[in-house]
Amino acid sequence: MALSRIWSAFIIIAVLVAAYKWIFTGDEAIFNRMVVGKADDATDSIGYVLVGQPPVAGYSSKEIFIKNLGTYNYALKDSVQHADVLIADNESSDRVVQLKSLNPGVKVYTFRSIQSRLTRKADGIIETCKSAVTICIGLIGILALFMGFLTIAEKAGGIRFLSRIVGPFFSRLFPELPKGHPAMGHMIMNFSANLLNLDNAATPFAIKAMQSLQELNPDKEKASNAQIMFLCLHASGLTLIPVSIIAVRAAAKAQNPTDIFIPCLIVTFIATLAAMTIVSIKQRINIFQPVILGWIGGLSAIIAALVIYITSLNADRVQVFSGILSNGLLVTILLLIVAGGVYKKINLFDAFVEGAKGGFETAIKIIPYLVGLLVAISMLRTSGTFDVIVNALKSLFMAFGTDTRFVDGLPTALIRPLSGAGGRGMMVDTMRIFGPDSFAGRLSSIFQSSSDTTFYVIAVYFGAVGIKNTRYSVGAMLLADLVGIITSIIIAYLFFGNVQ
Repeated sequence: MALSRIWSAFIIIAVLVAAYKWIFTGDEAIFNRMVVGKADDATDSIGYVLVGQPPVAGYSSKEIFIKNLGTYNYALKDSVQHADVLIADNESSDRVVQLKSLNPGVKVYTFRSIQSRLTRKADGIIETCKSAVTICIGLIGILALFMGFLTIAEKAGGIRFLSRIVGPFFSRLFPELPKGHPAMGHMIMNFSANLLNLDNAATPFAIKAMQSLQELNPDKEKASNAQIMFLCLHASGLTLIPVSIIAVRAAAKAQNPTDIFIPCLIVTFIATLAAMTIVSIKQRINIFQPVILGWIGGLSAIIAALVIYITSLNADRVQVFSGILSNGLLVTILLLIVAGGVYKKINLFDAFVEGAKGGFETAIKIIPYLVGLLVAISMLRTSGTFDVIVNALKSLFMAFGTDTRFVDGLPTALIRPLSGAGGRGMMVDTMRIFGPDSFAGRLSSIFQSSSDTTFYVIAVYFGAVGIKNTRYSVGAMLLADLVGIITSIIIAYLFFGNVQ
């Protein structure tokens, strides 16, 4: 029910914002963009007269194009008689005053205020539907591969062996699970893939875990306590090395692409603890039991040791080490699964094919859930709702006289729970506009690592097992996301507070 209300609210708000823009700003193309727009469309624009040399990377020093509000004549010289907006680095300067006198009705913005108004293109409803199906088609091969290997591991007894190892910890965090249940092994495989930044492997492991938990679920359409705890921990996105973010920063010519490593690790660890605490309070689980504290302390020690080692490496060595750690361990796991199957004398290929068929069926099953959520998210983005929220937040904090640098990175935090690709695009866009070594650029990188794509997780994993009543899972995940956002801002100011 909660997910249904949120989904409905997304669509209603998006349409209302779009209608407001159409009626009060004359944006006649807004509904076209919402329905048939594409992220790679040529930019519809109206011209803005600029004074001075704007420090906006990737944009002309003479003009910035934003959106089509009709046919306008605009000047690029020393006249603003036909311009509707003047952008200047100091709106009280003599030259600005002189130019503005030619057109008293012209709006004046500073470079920094106009940066947050730049349109970020997004796919409309039609293209988003295609993208949702494309995502699921892309998942077919990945799900088939890993679920095939998981079936081998199950028949060989590997999953039960792993379950016995993590049993003392999981039996307290998941009290509803029987001792040694295969779901424990599936969950630890998923958490391990997340830790190593193996997104492709994490998805099939998570789906397999949800299917195992569904076997114990007395109400097949209602999320169980164990399923909610698992997905909230999964959505917190604990990752040891944010490889993809480091790679993006390196491509953006950051002076030190790995300088966000420790902040990202701290934030994801705190977000995971927050998710566990929130759900534990709701389910009345005592997390101060010695076994739980011991496992958390052990993981903290491993993370601390990794931090000490990583900080001794340069950027190139970090990427080499992370590749060996993550991909090397994945290949090792696959090798151990096959070796276990050979030792147990099972028919390896038949077991693989049996599991792979389930991967294909699961990928097809989640298409309706993914289409529904991604379309609602697309409408929010193309309607400009996110821009309204960001500008309102900036105005609010400016009114209180507080530092507003963090607001420039907020689009990544707002979109990340809704769309992984959208969050990544916002991070790249923030780096492009403000620079990868700016405060906003670094903060957006930390935001990108602070959580997983919450609504994607809900659509895919609950959809894979036919759960319709998600209970309090959406609220718990979003609250953990909020903790991650607040922690990201605090950590960013602690590490990069002296950066503009």
